[in-house]
Amino acid sequence: KAGHRPQRTCVVCRQKDVQSALMSFFFLEGKLVFDLSGHCQQRKFYLCPSGNCVTGLPKWCLRYQKKRGALNGKEAGK
Repeated sequence: KAGHRPQRTCVVCRQKDVQSALMSFFFLEGKLVFDLSGHCQQRKFYLCPSGNCVTGLPKWCLRYQKKRGALNGKEAGK
């Protein structure tokens, strides 16, 4: 639709904002990669540029990777 501005949610503070106001990143081979161009075709996550969210990102990454590892372990057992 004309004038539509996609909304995304910051993974750390869970606040919604327009996609262009947030930094996008993804994981590639277990490493965090920021998508500065905005054109990478990966499953992306979004982060507020605020200091609190940037400093909280490592803690979120550990929780995400731990959760993802637990899910992968369950799938392997099937």
